[in-house]
Amino acid sequence: MMEPLFLKPVFQEKIWGGQKLAQEFNYDLPEGKIGECWAISAHPHGPSQVENGPYAGKYLNELWQSQPELFGNPQGKVFPLLTKILDAEDSLSVQVHPDNVYAKAHEGELGKTECWYIIAAEPDSYLIYGHNAKNHQEMKDMIESGDWQHFLKKLPVQAGDFVFVPSGTVHALNKGIVALETQQSSDTTYRLYDYDRVDMKTGKKRALHLQQSEDTITVPFVAPKLKLQQQKIGANSVITNYVQPPISPFFAVWGIQVHNDQIQFQHQLGAYTLYSVIAGAGVLTIADQEYQLPLGTHFIIPATIKDWKISGANIQLIASESTEE
Repeated sequence: MMEPLFLKPVFQEKIWGGQKLAQEFNYDLPEGKIGECWAISAHPHGPSQVENGPYAGKYLNELWQSQPELFGNPQGKVFPLLTKILDAEDSLSVQVHPDNVYAKAHEGELGKTECWYIIAAEPDSYLIYGHNAKNHQEMKDMIESGDWQHFLKKLPVQAGDFVFVPSGTVHALNKGIVALETQQSSDTTYRLYDYDRVDMKTGKKRALHLQQSEDTITVPFVAPKLKLQQQKIGANSVITNYVQPPISPFFAVWGIQVHNDQIQFQHQLGAYTLYSVIAGAGVLTIADQEYQLPLGTHFIIPATIKDWKISGANIQLIASESTEE
């Protein structure tokens, strides 16, 4: 297998979504409030379909089971990562995700550590990121009394920022932000606060998960200290190491900017590499075969391919690799 796996996105309607992904990435969106593009997914709630090559029409979760050599013959039962693009037309609920142990026991799936690359942000945009409680009792009192003003921390963000969100972190994307999210392959979210919004389908307020949240929130909150490392590659291009083990036990994430260059790449910390084109366009070359990379393209370089080249006048990508065997 010497071809990349180009993947068809799956679009998810969300109460906080909009139609910006059609404008920003030329996606043919369904009608409604589309909040999430599940770009590279093997999760049963929205698996990606291969668009090219001998596996065209196959779903990523099928390939994980039937063609393990594409992923370096992994030991894990499920494809471990999920790449999304999020359009926060409105603010997301204030939420928290469980770790692997809690999620397996209570939800039957992986936990959810995630991170965001901020693609676009309106002026004065911010995240909910962390909390001010000093101990579990103070956390419980603040949550149950709805003292969000004193409990929640805010983090101003702008385009180009990167934020790492370990499981147990209270967080929310807020109105006016478009972000690429790299996460463990999990769809478990515990809501703390949801602005008393009404579910579009049921007509009732969306459920909160206060007990699960109190069980899983890390107290006290300590923001991870990232060691962003930027390296010049080629004549004009740059690669930025955003996060990797030991800070992130589950994945490594890089930003890549290619300017009037052709740059050779290979797998770094994992057996296969996930890519998303978030700005510009370019060309992928594998064994003298060229593949166009328009804006909004998502693909996997499988373990069977050892090196490849990306070229373009101005193309920006986010790459990630699973660091779990």
